[in-house]
Amino acid sequence: MRLLLATICFSLFCFIAPAQTKTSTVSGTALSRPKLVVGIVIDQMRWDYLYRYYDRYAPDGGFKRFLNKGFSCENTLIPYVPTVTACGHTCIYTGSVPAIHGIIGNGWYDPLKQRSVYCTEDPGVETVGAAAGTAGSMSPRNMQVTTICDELNLATNFRSKVIGIAVKDRGGILPAGHSANAAYWYDSRNGNWISSTYYMKELPKWAQDFNAKKLVDKYYGLGWNTLYPINSYVQSTADEKPYEGKPFGAEQKGFPYDLKKFAGSNYGAVNSTPYGNTITIEMAKAAVTGEQLGADNITDMLAVSFSSPDYIGHAFGPNSVEQEDDYLRLDKELGGFFSFLDAKVGKGQYLVFLSADHAVAHVPGFSEEHKLPGGHAPAGRWSQDLAKLLNEKYGSSKLIIGNYNHQLYLNHHLIDSMKLDEDGIKKTIVQYLGRQPEVARVFALDKFMEVPLTATQRDMVANGYNQKLSGDIQVLLQSGYMEGGATGTTHSAWNPYDSHIPLLFYGWKVPAGKTNRETYMTDIAATLAAMLHIQMPSGCVGKVIEEVAK
Repeated sequence: MRLLLATICFSLFCFIAPAQTKTSTVSGTALSRPKLVVGIVIDQMRWDYLYRYYDRYAPDGGFKRFLNKGFSCENTLIPYVPTVTACGHTCIYTGSVPAIHGIIGNGWYDPLKQRSVYCTEDPGVETVGAAAGTAGSMSPRNMQVTTICDELNLATNFRSKVIGIAVKDRGGILPAGHSANAAYWYDSRNGNWISSTYYMKELPKWAQDFNAKKLVDKYYGLGWNTLYPINSYVQSTADEKPYEGKPFGAEQKGFPYDLKKFAGSNYGAVNSTPYGNTITIEMAKAAVTGEQLGADNITDMLAVSFSSPDYIGHAFGPNSVEQEDDYLRLDKELGGFFSFLDAKVGKGQYLVFLSADHAVAHVPGFSEEHKLPGGHAPAGRWSQDLAKLLNEKYGSSKLIIGNYNHQLYLNHHLIDSMKLDEDGIKKTIVQYLGRQPEVARVFALDKFMEVPLTATQRDMVANGYNQKLSGDIQVLLQSGYMEGGATGTTHSAWNPYDSHIPLLFYGWKVPAGKTNRETYMTDIAATLAAMLHIQMPSGCVGKVIEEVAK
């Protein structure tokens, strides 16, 4: 009997012990995720800004926190053209390229609709948060794949909260994805943050309260002077240069800028000042508090884009005192935001990445001043010459219907109705543009695989080419050349000055360090998916950055 009892007890022990061990193992290896993921995109940030101003960044600022306590991918590149805002934001969050995700520019000509299309336009929705108008008729419907935010929602059965915030509508809408709880953007007509009926019927109370503060008028009252004595801005050109724009009026030629005249009347001027970053940070803080982001163990996501560096950069250029001051102030803003998250969500409880949608070229006037390659491409004259040439040769001056993203769109309906030789028209255009000194390469897009290009150029053109939406002829300008006026600068080229961007990770489970190996904008979403143990977005072509996702 004792032997039987001992045998039964031993058997029970052998049965129970593994069960207890298994339970402990499951508990000890429960899925771990951060409480909050914060995506930061700086609209128009060159990689070299990290180090050009390094000595001037605050010890407790955002950039040194990333560089000294986080992980930096030093050689991150954009793998497509055109390098513009809508494509960049979409690529970061989808891990995809325009050929797949369908956002081929900020705008483009749609051959099926036979009209120009804006990347986030949606006539089927209405403005929320302001009087009726088209500023809020926006949604992510033109984006043809999911974002990492959508995949987070799918992974948590839509228990996560996802919010997108940016001054520019496309900077808030496209990253947040199709299933976001909300996206908010700034209405320059009235100084309100708005949304659309795609997301909600009315703004939440916290957003209404935020709008009621009219912070922009307060910042206008402060004016914009340099953060430090102006003679300390030795990394920049002189304050006033003839090739810089005048966004605040021709009478304001340099620091300090008087902004008081804009209060109550011009709410768009703030976009071209560092205060555009300030109102974005404050709106992000209000969203974290109002939506209780990161308040529980279900991971939330906040996608924030800073639009003002792009406005400032376009007007003044990357070598201006204005842009240096903008980044020194943004550094402090980011440091304050991280301190806010430390207190609100908890140190080590949130994951942050920072990148850019594109970089930027030097102002042509600056390049000429310093004997660097670059200048203006006379696109207006080319258009006139081509209209005349095509009229003489084919009987119509309207055979080119659009010029978007350095691509020419042919008027196929007119060509078909006139029974013209389409290949001959393309050849005529290519031959004319190929003779222009500002043009490096020009070719018909349906034949670009036959054109001798470098591997980098070919891949970037291929990744940007969407068969249903792209144009017929691609133009690649010489290094440093761009279309535009006599002042300011732009971006969109394949060259490293437009395509080399920062990529930094910080926070939850991010090791300190850096890599100099080549990484790509498309790798961000894939890496986040690996870290969060969720599916990659539906069009993702990126690779996991193993050094970050250990």
